[in-house]
Amino acid sequence: MQRFGEWVRVERHGYVAELVMDRPEAMNAVSTAMADALSEACASLAADAAVRAVVLTSTHERAFCVGADLKERNSFTDADLLRQRPRTRAAYTGVLELPQPTVAAVHGYALGGGFELALACDLIVADGSAVVGLPEVSVGVIPGGGGTQLLPRRVGAARAAELVFTARRVRAEEAVRLGLVDQLADVGTDRAEALELAARIARNSPVGLRAAKRAMRLGHGLDLRAGLEVEDAAWRSVAFSGDRAEGVAAFNEKREPDWPGE
Repeated sequence: MQRFGEWVRVERHGYVAELVMDRPEAMNAVSTAMADALSEACASLAADAAVRAVVLTSTHERAFCVGADLKERNSFTDADLLRQRPRTRAAYTGVLELPQPTVAAVHGYALGGGFELALACDLIVADGSAVVGLPEVSVGVIPGGGGTQLLPRRVGAARAAELVFTARRVRAEEAVRLGLVDQLADVGTDRAEALELAARIARNSPVGLRAAKRAMRLGHGLDLRAGLEVEDAAWRSVAFSGDRAEGVAAFNEKREPDWPGE
């Protein structure tokens, strides 16, 4: 186990890293210090070749993350808020730009910046207690952790507009129907299911996983011809790798691959 600051830690489960938000007294509200810790943890994970998948979890039994620490911000001057902005933005970007596949394990409240942390992940597993939403306009701001860009990419422009403009909260079953989350788990099992999903992902080539994620992220929104060029560049980055050679050999020898990760 590795701790980053007071409220963030990383635990290892084989090739899966669990990025744990552990600020229970504030329902994981993202303060400046917590944002810094998330940024530091993500930088460490991004540089770790032994990590093939990451799961973002919470230790609070009733919340994934309730977003920005508004109690801290209540004391801010405008200058304080401007100084904080690049630090909080770095936390959301840190999760979004992790090169490994990422899974969020959501239960209870995932609101505002909390839901944006989940949206920054590739996949979201939510249990039946989950309540998600981007209510920022109800307190005079906008989703500023990627929500205005990530939500339309998930559910389309009109659906995202309805959710952002009304600031409404969405419960788990509707969230699955709308595509806000990807997998619905029984109450209390979101973490276990997310870790199991990440373990299935991590059985595959780490070189292939990172390249596939890069191709999908960079190609999204491009026209087809440009997207296929992105895919081709990603293919070339893996075609002559040790993982490709091992994968072909293992297939022909009818055994599990032992990925070199290069």
